[in-house]
Amino acid sequence: MTFYDRTEELDALDTAFESPDHDFYVVYGRRRVGKTELLKEFCTGRPHIYFLAAQEAEDRQREKFVEKVADYFDDRVPRIDGWDEALEYLGEKLATEQLIVAIDEFPYLVEENDSLPSYLQSFVDEQLQETDSMLVLCGSSVSTMESEVLGHESPLYGRRTGQIDVQPFSFQQAQDVIHYDIEDAIRSFAVTGGTPMYLTLFHYDQPLKKNIQTHILSPTAVLYNEPEFLLRTELRNPARYISILEAIATGHTTPNVISGATGIDVGPLSKYLQTLRRLRLIDREVPVTASAKQSKRSRYQVADEFLRFWFRFVEPNRSSIEEAPDVVYDGTIEPNLPDHVATTFEDVCKEVVWEAIRRGQLESYSEVGRWWYGEDEIDIVGLGPDADRILFAECKWTNEPVGQSLVSQLHEKAERVRWGPETRDEEFALFSKSGFVDGLAEDVGDNWSLFDLSELEAVL
Repeated sequence: MTFYDRTEELDALDTAFESPDHDFYVVYGRRRVGKTELLKEFCTGRPHIYFLAAQEAEDRQREKFVEKVADYFDDRVPRIDGWDEALEYLGEKLATEQLIVAIDEFPYLVEENDSLPSYLQSFVDEQLQETDSMLVLCGSSVSTMESEVLGHESPLYGRRTGQIDVQPFSFQQAQDVIHYDIEDAIRSFAVTGGTPMYLTLFHYDQPLKKNIQTHILSPTAVLYNEPEFLLRTELRNPARYISILEAIATGHTTPNVISGATGIDVGPLSKYLQTLRRLRLIDREVPVTASAKQSKRSRYQVADEFLRFWFRFVEPNRSSIEEAPDVVYDGTIEPNLPDHVATTFEDVCKEVVWEAIRRGQLESYSEVGRWWYGEDEIDIVGLGPDADRILFAECKWTNEPVGQSLVSQLHEKAERVRWGPETRDEEFALFSKSGFVDGLAEDVGDNWSLFDLSELEAVL
């Protein structure tokens, strides 16, 4: 498989390994996000021991680890009775040679022995610090990595010299993988999201419809049951979580509405929502002008484009897909795909705003997000760092070019956004899949920026 991007992450690991003294790095992130490929790419061409933990008995886990160490040093496998002895053996070997020790899926080891972080603390303090070697702990269970490795209560707290929270690709990064024109690239990204495994499954010499039918709507395809598999690896009883994700993906975004759609009372629902947020499966959003801690106007959204697609189009239609997948695509997915893509388009436009800020094409803004109040909603609002400048933007994924009516609507809604002084500077932007009516650029003021797809692509 071709390795894409991750330049910043590799640079951080490279710099750490090449620097004098020891290093202890923590690499974590959601499943399928590319952590293992990142580790393997980093280790290539360098002396290393890579150990992939498995869900099996502690004794067998430890035996395999010691065998890996002995094999690297061409040593006879010693008799080891505990993790303290295994790590002591590793420390003795590291005293003779600088190398990387990468332990992948570390949470599987902790599941079998929750004292392992304490043993690792002793190893780091007493042996690793005396070497130039590097220890990397990697894991997909974000909650375990944050509590057992990074958290204040962990014996390992304060020992790490760096950490990498591996994120899905942004649309800008994903363009290296998606070999479609800009319009189809956005449509495709709305299906796969930025998870590298999902991105690389699609064949971009084929139409998007064919990729969806082959890789998602086929009962034998990897992605057909993927979300269910992910939930079952994280949760013992995923049924209610599946109901909540489906409700959010189909437009039920506030706690009361989610409760009504799922039949789960608001009280218990809050715990389910917290768990889904902890697993990074949903995000909580408040209006950009509001306080995230104090605002009661929260909305929830599925955090991953593929999961949002799957829970909107696949999960509710599983029986029909088993019988007639083409009918599901033609009758359900294709007519509703533009509405699904429109949400993704807003996020892509937000990327464009940040990139335009970095390039100086837009003024500087410290916060960028959605705004809503009552019936009013603005796709993108940017808040200046000094509370005297604000950006208003709308994003239209429609087949008609944008005209003066949207300009007027945005002006009217902007007046109802209470933020900053009355003398604030206001900047406006419009993003449109189908461009703009003739003459609109000349009709709007100098404080307006218009982005069609070609201009969007140029910025990214």
